[in-house]
Amino acid sequence: MTNPTSNAPADHVRLGSVQAAIWRNVDSEGRIRYSATFEKRYKDANGDWQSTGSFNRDELLLAAKAIDMAHTRIFELQAEDRNAASKEAA
Repeated sequence: MTNPTSNAPADHVRLGSVQAAIWRNVDSEGRIRYSATFEKRYKDANGDWQSTGSFNRDELLLAAKAIDMAHTRIFELQAEDRNAASKEAA
């Protein structure tokens, strides 16, 4: 299991220009909780990478699929956490 207090995302999901970052957070009782942020990456007129939370019509289905995939990945990460905790307890 990766360090739950790390400031880096626990994982990413990417579909074209749409990206989800999955974050591992520890609540006040020490339980691990997951959340996700979503963004679209693009190059501006100067060729520099930028990001936005705005999606056009053609990107909405990609965003919905990224949300679905992030949801599934969070369940997988929770299962990995449970397995790691079981092995540590044994």
